Amino acid sequence: MGIEAKLAEIKGKELSKFPEETRANSITNSNTRRNRTSSKSNQKGKKNKRRQKKMAVSPVQRLYDTCKEVFASCGAGIVPSPEDIERLQTVLDEIKPKDVGLTPGMPDFCAVGTGRTPPITYQHIFECDKFSMGIFCLPPSGVIPLHDHPEMTVFSKLLFGTMHIKSYDWVGDGPCNTSAVMGSSQTQSKCRLLKARFSNFLSYVSWVNIFL
Repeated sequence: MGIEAKLAEIKGKELSKFPEETRANSITNSNTRRNRTSSKSNQKGKKNKRRQKKMAVSPVQRLYDTCKEVFASCGAGIVPSPEDIERLQTVLDEIKPKDVGLTPGMPDFCAVGTGRTPPITYQHIFECDKFSMGIFCLPPSGVIPLHDHPEMTVFSKLLFGTMHIKSYDWVGDGPCNTSAVMGSSQTQSKCRLLKARFSNFLSYVSWVNIFL
């Protein structure tokens, strides 16, 4: 009968009541098991490290995970906390062109064959009811028209090149109505005054716009 079986039979007795030989064998076997366990643990630790290297989280996956956490309790008109904004912007700063498979020499960014400037294109990455992720590919001299994102917080990152960014704020709350006549039909449109908020040339940076 082995030591483990004996221990099971006299369960509850103190170690001092075992015969000296049994105590010695028990301690020796216990140390052996600990050594074996330690050896196995070291082997598992090395395997886990190798797995972690193979399963390293990509910058884009990290950005998605962070967005999922930051915007989990957000909705239209709800701005993330300053800490979450800084956290998300830090992750966005780490994104490089190679992480999303882009290079300046791609057809999306330069004239090929015909010599014509390619159009602005959009690469969709992800979208849900809380947030969306995507990439605008702008060729040289490409311009995105003035637009608004009502009740949204927009995080942007310029992956390469230089861009002239212009940003505006509304002046006051009361819109004025103007009439436009087109043919036989008359349409009503609303206009509001804007004031320049920001105008500068940016390179390789990220920024945040909050639209209310």
